[in-house]
Amino acid sequence: MAHAVNGVVAAGRGAEVSVETVLVPDPGPGEALVKVQACGVCHTDLHYREGGINDEFPFLLGHEAAGIVEAVGDGVTDLEPGDFVILNWRAVCGSCRSCLRGRPQYCFNTHNASQPMTLADGTPLSPALGIGAFAEKTLVHSGQCTKVDPKAPAEVAGLLGCGVMAGIGAAINTGGVTRGDSVAVLGCGGVGDAAVAGARLAGARTIIAVDLDPAKLEWAERFGATHTVNAREQDVVETIRELTEGNGADVVIDAVGRPETFKQAFYARDHAGTAVLVGVPTPDMLLELPLIDVFSRGGAVKSSWYGDCLPSRDFPMLIDLYLQGRLDLGAFVSETIGLGDVEKAFADMHHGRVLRSVVVL
Repeated sequence: MAHAVNGVVAAGRGAEVSVETVLVPDPGPGEALVKVQACGVCHTDLHYREGGINDEFPFLLGHEAAGIVEAVGDGVTDLEPGDFVILNWRAVCGSCRSCLRGRPQYCFNTHNASQPMTLADGTPLSPALGIGAFAEKTLVHSGQCTKVDPKAPAEVAGLLGCGVMAGIGAAINTGGVTRGDSVAVLGCGGVGDAAVAGARLAGARTIIAVDLDPAKLEWAERFGATHTVNAREQDVVETIRELTEGNGADVVIDAVGRPETFKQAFYARDHAGTAVLVGVPTPDMLLELPLIDVFSRGGAVKSSWYGDCLPSRDFPMLIDLYLQGRLDLGAFVSETIGLGDVEKAFADMHHGRVLRSVVVL
């Protein structure tokens, strides 16, 4: 039996999104039907609408979500109706070469639901990141559901499904930030501020936030930045060096994802320091660096995809830290909205007026 629900659909490149009737099938083998309670508005959803991911329109948008399992399909043994879950877009297979080497966070064969969700006329929808959670219900692979403590509000918990996890993971998992380190974060939107929060959690001594917008620098201070740098007024690399005894930071995280900001990250790190790219570049962007500098400066240059997270390990841990008062996930929520407000939320996000808008259902 198909469930008729309301969902936010992007019909074509650049077209405004609309709320449409979406038909969601009962779960088949290995699948789960989830009643969505909250879903954050992420830049990736806007990229889908703009055709920046692929051209498989129409899209059912939304992926940064939490909710309640309503039903499970055959063969699902680790979930049951009533479980409170965060949805993730990397359900690991357990059998690829990466999983078998004990590195499931790099799984090469992640799972999604096999049955399509459709419009009322039967048109198949492409769910954003295999989730499609700007909807009252969605169908996912059971491995995309991570059980966490239900005492956490859905509008807070769901943020770990994408942006906040990406930033925290970039600092802790990819960058390996540890006690006493100096860290610089370029770009202080949702992902960048999460990287600041992650560096603080890990015990970094110096946390330098860099942005063009003074309001965003104020946000970063709330999450633990010890210093701020206005990139319009100060030389980013030189200022980071001045704040780190002339050495550069141990870890520099580029949460913007542009060639010019990654060059700043590369040169602002200490010798043998680490530069981490977590901001998503576009396919046309090219990076040019003198190879002698790559050789002579040592250290590491890394990309961070989903914060190199393992949802089954990281989501419950971070929710526990939130419930203990050690991680202020609630500070990321600028506003709660309805399904019909997603288009406006895209505009607010694009203009930097919000940290995160969260759809509450």
